[in-house]
Amino acid sequence: MPVSRNQSNDPLHGKTLEAIVTTLVEHFGWEELAERVNTNCFKTDPSIKSSLKFLRKTQWARDEVEALYISIV
Repeated sequence: MPVSRNQSNDPLHGKTLEAIVTTLVEHFGWEELAERVNTNCFKTDPSIKSSLKFLRKTQWARDEVEALYISIV
């Protein structure tokens, strides 16, 4: 009997938060990303590292970032 494998239809499956933020920055740039997700981590001296630190602690912002990512993939 063959083994069936469940494939996830979740576009976030297997994506790290770093990969998601990097993709968004490449797609929109920091300035437009800050307009779409209103957080200081994207507005003031933005970096991937500082953004990840903030997003890991702030669920509402992470939810917005993930939703924006889903809308472009």
